[in-house]
Amino acid sequence: MGNRVICMKKKDVAIRTGGDGSRSKRVSRSQRKLLGDEEMLHRRALSMAIHQAQLSQRFDGSVSRRVGSTSSRRQTLSDPFSNNKQVPDLVDSLAVKKVVLVHGEGFGAWCWYKTVASLEECGLSPVTVDLAGSGFSMADPNSVSTLEEYSKPLIELLQNLPEEEKVILVGHSTGGACVSYALELFPEKISKAVFICATMVSDGQRPFDVFADQLGSAERFMKESQFLIHGNGKDKPATGFTFEKQHMKSLYFNQSPNKDIALSMISMRAVPLGPMMEKLSLSTERYGKGRRFYVQTLDDLALLPDVQEKLVRENSPEGVYKIKGSDHCPFFSKPQSLHKILLEIAQIP
Repeated sequence: MGNRVICMKKKDVAIRTGGDGSRSKRVSRSQRKLLGDEEMLHRRALSMAIHQAQLSQRFDGSVSRRVGSTSSRRQTLSDPFSNNKQVPDLVDSLAVKKVVLVHGEGFGAWCWYKTVASLEECGLSPVTVDLAGSGFSMADPNSVSTLEEYSKPLIELLQNLPEEEKVILVGHSTGGACVSYALELFPEKISKAVFICATMVSDGQRPFDVFADQLGSAERFMKESQFLIHGNGKDKPATGFTFEKQHMKSLYFNQSPNKDIALSMISMRAVPLGPMMEKLSLSTERYGKGRRFYVQTLDDLALLPDVQEKLVRENSPEGVYKIKGSDHCPFFSKPQSLHKILLEIAQIP
């Protein structure tokens, strides 16, 4: 019921205006303002990304070295038209308002720029982190060899939370492994964990195992992949991997706007390999008691919908949501739908 108030489709707005011409013009001006605000946000993110790309030149193997059973709470959502002015009143009473956003492989905190703006606008408190070797992190991706090292910025953030404060923890793609790792360490600090087309693995699984149907076994990938980076020398074990740009575009951004693809192409960095190949140790007593929600992306070519459905069946989250028309990056391709889902999860008692 709450979301019907929060998010109305454009045709609903037209009906409620009663066909009044002046009202229609005001709606149009409002829409133009939203578009202008988004454009300003995008320019700011692009500026930050260019700065990051310049910084990352110092790292070998990063940007400069790139070479070629489901709950009954299941929904299918399309882009809503959000009446954001009504939202703060609805979230004022929430016990947990802080939303920590964790990016996936190759991305950084910059990828959440639309999500941050929309969550702030509705009265929540979004926080982003750059995992080690990602985004603005000064760590060389080739030096990050364990999930503990990779997740360190997130773990420090949770450790430094005031006593009794909880957060909603959101992870995208392989950032889901960091969310699971954090949920095992700090179940008392995480109110809800949200996995967005993410690696919601079981105990003893590696993040890479989720992609095995598409990339082959980990052993085969390590032996044959053309995307591996040997940051310590060709005669040493691989330290990271990255996809060439055209391959990345077709896998990750098949539904995303061109300007967000351009932003990503100059911002994404190599992915530390070690954390992706590490088996997670998850206990029933800690991780198993966490409240988990999963967001499926139905036009995803990087983590196929069938694979996501399998993850949901095998890991039984409390709630499952589906976004039509979204590629692997719903924060770009369907930001309003993603916003609506995160807002609804935040309001679940």
